[in-house]
Amino acid sequence: MSENKDQKFVYDFTEGNRDLKDLLGGKGANLAEMTNLGLPVPPGFTITTEACKVYLESGSEPVELRAEVSAHLDALEQKMGKKLGQADDPLLVSVRSGAKFSMPGMMDTVLNIGLSDESVTGLATQAGDERFAWDSYRRLIQMFGKTVLDVDGELFEEALDEAKAAKKVTVDTDLDAGDLKKLVKHFKKIVKAQAGRDFPQDPREQMDLAIEAVFNSWNTDRAKLYRRQERIPHDLGTAVNVCSMVFGNLGPDSGTGVAFTRDPASGHQGVYGDYLQNAQGEDVVAGIRNTVPLAELESIDKKSYDQLMQIMETLETHYKDLCDIEFTIERGQLWMLQTRVGKRTAGAAFRIATQLVDQGLIDEAEALQRVNGAQLAQLMFPRFDDAAKTELLGRGIAASPGAAVGKAVFDSYTAVKWSRSGEKVILIRRETNPDDLDGMIAAEGILTSRGGKTSHAAVVARGMGKTCVCGAEELEVDTKRRRMTTASGHVIEEGDVVSIDGSTGKVYLGEVPVVPSPVVEYFEGRMHAGADDADELVAAVHRIMAYADRVRRLRVRANADNAEDALRARRFGAQGIGLCRTEHMFLGERREMVEKLILADTDEERAEALEALLPRQKQDFVELFEAMDGLPVTVRLLDPPLHEFLPDITELSVRVALAEARKDPNENDLRLLQAVHRLHEQNPMLGLRGVRLGLVIPGLFTMQVRAIAEAAAQRIDAKGDPRAEIMIPLVGTVQELEIVREEAEQVIAEVQAQTGVELKLALGTMIELPRAAVTAGQIAEAAEFFSFGTNDLTQTVWGFSRDDVEASFFTAYLEKGIFGVSPFETIDKDGVGALVRSAVEAGRATRPDIKLGVCGEHGGDPESVHFFHEVGLDYVSCSPFRIPVARLEAGRAAAESSGSDSR
Repeated sequence: MSENKDQKFVYDFTEGNRDLKDLLGGKGANLAEMTNLGLPVPPGFTITTEACKVYLESGSEPVELRAEVSAHLDALEQKMGKKLGQADDPLLVSVRSGAKFSMPGMMDTVLNIGLSDESVTGLATQAGDERFAWDSYRRLIQMFGKTVLDVDGELFEEALDEAKAAKKVTVDTDLDAGDLKKLVKHFKKIVKAQAGRDFPQDPREQMDLAIEAVFNSWNTDRAKLYRRQERIPHDLGTAVNVCSMVFGNLGPDSGTGVAFTRDPASGHQGVYGDYLQNAQGEDVVAGIRNTVPLAELESIDKKSYDQLMQIMETLETHYKDLCDIEFTIERGQLWMLQTRVGKRTAGAAFRIATQLVDQGLIDEAEALQRVNGAQLAQLMFPRFDDAAKTELLGRGIAASPGAAVGKAVFDSYTAVKWSRSGEKVILIRRETNPDDLDGMIAAEGILTSRGGKTSHAAVVARGMGKTCVCGAEELEVDTKRRRMTTASGHVIEEGDVVSIDGSTGKVYLGEVPVVPSPVVEYFEGRMHAGADDADELVAAVHRIMAYADRVRRLRVRANADNAEDALRARRFGAQGIGLCRTEHMFLGERREMVEKLILADTDEERAEALEALLPRQKQDFVELFEAMDGLPVTVRLLDPPLHEFLPDITELSVRVALAEARKDPNENDLRLLQAVHRLHEQNPMLGLRGVRLGLVIPGLFTMQVRAIAEAAAQRIDAKGDPRAEIMIPLVGTVQELEIVREEAEQVIAEVQAQTGVELKLALGTMIELPRAAVTAGQIAEAAEFFSFGTNDLTQTVWGFSRDDVEASFFTAYLEKGIFGVSPFETIDKDGVGALVRSAVEAGRATRPDIKLGVCGEHGGDPESVHFFHEVGLDYVSCSPFRIPVARLEAGRAAAESSGSDSR
């Protein structure tokens, strides 16, 4: 039962518009928009997402829905001058899903509803084509059986293959009316045997059951998996579009196609798409028959081609973006069945955004919103080395760019299984369908022998940013025998390594070496914008990045522990170092010095060990400050538990035992073993580490502070501009920070007195414990800055040990929808984020000029960057390769909030 009796659940195509996507879904809203533009759209109506929500919540349709559908069906019948499924001249309709966000192939569609044993002859008479009528009927039974009655679709495919084999033909268009009549009879038997009921002959029953099936398809496993992958909310529901049928399978003067106003793979302008004569729309998307390029439509049907080109220009100008269009030609009459803003590759997104700015269709702020950090990250992946020696197996259509290498697998189950075992795989199919989604997600890339740029594989791969080559016709794929055969007879067995290039469509045997992408070369200063394709992409990236840098409020720093990483980060646009982990400076030859520090029994021994470490620490900082001259460098004092610098307890115990058995004990090993036992902790990440170490081991932190201060003084003497910030880790109470701060200030004063150089070293802390976040107002009294350590904060808020839980139960949590995404990948706004927000407010209330940043992995995550902008942090810090992504997203966050403010 619906809550509002005045609520309207059905809208005619003439009643909606593109702004009603929440209510009418993307497809319904855009059908209404095209109708409003006066484009040739077959009449129909849309059942709203609200009706779907009622159905999914209650298990039944709203009571008002049937009457509303009947009223709109009556109006449609009057407009068309025929009734649904009438015997002599039947009105046929399609029933299609249409959620707010495009979910290609994930939900259900049924065509030709209204056909029955009685009306099929009327359709044949009206059309003057018996073959067409029976072809449409067999399609209805096949789609209805699979979609509505849950019959295994392979059974219909096998029957169709058997019919073609009996006739000794290879394509379904070579089957005549007699063959198709037999096939219909066979299909009905399959339905009866598998579904336990006859195929329904009542056209209204067909339509009502199809509508219900579309509602149910919102919660299929594949739809839920796709939504998790694409981060689409699960509570939106789908609209249902009921549209009068137009037929592309009426002969050679009919057909169906998909068109793009620009190339979705490259972004280049031109004529892009696929066309298939004598076919219905699902044939193109499924890749069952290989299409011809859209440009060939000009020679097949110039009138329709010219009209389509004009409509495409109208739509692109109207939507101010790349449009993806589905159309059907029925005996020379062009009909528009769908349009939407098209999915595109990462490179195409940047090119198209700048092209539209140059054409005056959008401004720079809108161009920035048309791209995202995930796309930029894709552009930074390596590409195949053109100079490498390769063995070409074949080539297909470059459907989604990238360089993918992996072992050949021929079904989704194997792709998932091998991927979970750590193998990189390439999923190879004749064509993919929605049931292959989990395998497509698991694979490094997808290769199909059928289909084109508009096939299911291509559309889904582009949406996921996955490398894909489609329509490699010279490669024969045998999924039952798990092998692929090339035109020359070379056989690729399951497990053999192949490489696919989604930018060229080439398929190679074995692993092809890779080289850095041109975008990375640009960020590192080794490439500039020019005329060729790679340079054109770089130019587009440069323009959008320049605008993002102009408008962003958040500064972007790097997590870097040495001069080499710091210099690379600087080339990538880092505005300082937000996290230098000093524990990485205690490895290698210095490990023995740390052991001596731990084993020290007297103050003299401890001082000697620290004295040995000091010059090495100082030199590390001199190099780091030189690399980042003029920019802030936040140095975190030693954080991990000391046992990490000691030998493995089992190995050391064996060594001591063997030495004792030889009656040749090693005194140092014995002392070391005692220390290892003394420092052993059940949960070391919640034990003696961070500030606790600095308080328990006298002189450790003061040695590090001295090294920082002396390095800064040396750089100032050398006319440098060091801007060091000292960060105390794992603070839980202000008293810890006050003690360390007092000691640090004393050391800094001593260095100033010894060198005669004035030092301005900021002292702050990490907020990585819930208690620190809750008491941030108190802690801010002793801290000049906070840096949120969101990795540890996530662990301590959730009670997770990251290293353990990601391998044990995170997969199950993601599959069950408990997590939409790992909280270590994107910040948990409701839990961890709430603590960050409150700590920001409390810290600023105590110290208004406090500097606030984040240095966990979330600093480079696009969605998290938007959250950090929203709560008012001053900067984010991330690994060097994530800096461009963070810069871009910081700009997008600023532009987005500015747009919201102006509205």
